[in-house]
Amino acid sequence: MKTTAMIVAATVLCAGLLIGGGKKTTPVEAEAMVKKAVAFYKENGKEKAFAAFNDQNGKFTMGDLYIVVYDLTGKCVAHGANPKQIGKDVIGMKDPDGKAFVKECVEIAKTRGKGWQNYKWSNPSTGTIEPKTMYLESVDNLIFGASAYTK
Repeated sequence: MKTTAMIVAATVLCAGLLIGGGKKTTPVEAEAMVKKAVAFYKENGKEKAFAAFNDQNGKFTMGDLYIVVYDLTGKCVAHGANPKQIGKDVIGMKDPDGKAFVKECVEIAKTRGKGWQNYKWSNPSTGTIEPKTMYLESVDNLIFGASAYTK
């Protein structure tokens, strides 16, 4: 009985790891995902790229890593984790500390073209507010971003 319980526990743990459960995204992975998304967009165009970015079971969504795309007014045009955000003006969205992180994202894109930003957000894996860092790049008046929890 004890051996059977251990085998079941090990199987559940391995299955969770295989589908991305328990794996925490790193900032390096977030940056690589953005570069992959930008290349895909340049090769395939906006329509095909946005469809791929919005596919929650696709190659641009892995565990807690996904692509988000804003235009330079702060409108969400693609979102790999929350399709309800697509089409919404989110320029005024704030983190729990009151930081207007989408506005900051737009400012970074307009002034530097790419870079990192830090903010806080609720981590669905832990249910707690945690620090996050987002890498972003601006291409064709669009902002491509991906982020990682840093706690």
